[in-house]
Amino acid sequence: MELNQAFGVALQRLRKSKALTQEDFSTKSSRTYLSTLERGLKSPTLEKLQALASVMGVQPLTLLAYAQLLCDEGLSLDELLSRVRDELALLHVEG
Repeated sequence: MELNQAFGVALQRLRKSKALTQEDFSTKSSRTYLSTLERGLKSPTLEKLQALASVMGVQPLTLLAYAQLLCDEGLSLDELLSRVRDELALLHVEG
């Protein structure tokens, strides 16, 4: 699956899992724009990604990780998280 499409699927599934409608995002985004994202026709800016995630009460990384898992069906969640943890450790990120 292509990344924009995977992000759209991830966004829509996460939104629905939180029982949110597209209208619930109206303070952060228009329904038309959200629909465009969910259909994979556009990709959000980092600021928009954070705003969308905040409406759903999740970390922006959750949306990105879910999209990555949809793009790479052979990748498990544990493998993805391990890789991210290792890459951040190389950067000496505290945590």
